[in-house]
Amino acid sequence: MQRINDDIKNGRFQPVYLLYGEERYLRRQYRDKLRCALCPSDSQMNSHFYEGKNIQAGELIDLAETLPFFAEHRAIFVDDSGWFKAGGEQMADYLKDSCPTAVFVFTEAEVDKRSRLYKTVLSRGCAVEFAVQDERTLKRWVASVLGKSGKRISEDTVELFLDKTGTDMDNIHMELEKLICYCMDREVVTSRDVEEICVTQVSDRIFDMIGAVADRRQKRALELYYDLLTLKVSPTKILALLARHCNHLMQAKEMKSKGYDNKAVAASLGVPPFAVGKYLAQASKFKSPLLREAVEKCIEAEEAVKTGRMNDVMSVEILILTVFA
Repeated sequence: MQRINDDIKNGRFQPVYLLYGEERYLRRQYRDKLRCALCPSDSQMNSHFYEGKNIQAGELIDLAETLPFFAEHRAIFVDDSGWFKAGGEQMADYLKDSCPTAVFVFTEAEVDKRSRLYKTVLSRGCAVEFAVQDERTLKRWVASVLGKSGKRISEDTVELFLDKTGTDMDNIHMELEKLICYCMDREVVTSRDVEEICVTQVSDRIFDMIGAVADRRQKRALELYYDLLTLKVSPTKILALLARHCNHLMQAKEMKSKGYDNKAVAASLGVPPFAVGKYLAQASKFKSPLLREAVEKCIEAEEAVKTGRMNDVMSVEILILTVFA
């Protein structure tokens, strides 16, 4: 990220940039920074934007070979091409000796670091990964965004906020805007404000549902399930999320018993390190065979729903009332 900032500050750009990783918000922010630097308002005819997997590499190469019109650069922005996983050979060949006036900016959610195109970008330009941010970084960012609006938030309240929003910065930013509007002229954002205005993510509702099951509160678990249905979440998606969650609990339980630390558990599960404690606490309430059975039953129920052998709404109800009883 610092390299991009330095390039923008110095006005000296690489032939190609690759912005990739799970964090969409940061990918978009840095893409837009490059866009503003490369494409001032009076140079729109020298900027081009493409998105999706049906882009023709030859068309982009022809553009890159066309000299910019009264400008230093011709900038070509490409989002979600999929070329960094497969099909990027033609672009990799071109970028080895591309036109010096062309600047490519690729934005991708996933890349294969073994691909020729990825390796070419590393040798010719700049590749930056935007991963899910850790808890400390997210807390600082939340406090910074609120601070710019003249508001403060306590440590406990920001933890409650992140519990509800998850780690997706797009979602966090949207919920922060709602909070700022809701609090109006008040300086301090309280936990009550967060409870009143912030939407709990589906994955967190699944967490709460399993928590209710662990505490033998089937009625509460069913209420949370019906809440999800009200939010138009399909029963088949809930089944898939339940299976995933139970599998995470099983893995966390087994890894901890083998002496792995929280960082290793987080990496294996693909969750933020600060969430591991919650998973381990919940996993401790179940025996591993029950979690394994729950995963199997979720998969069986999903198949039964898809083949018409079971009503979709009833499928989750039966799991809650039988497997987790």
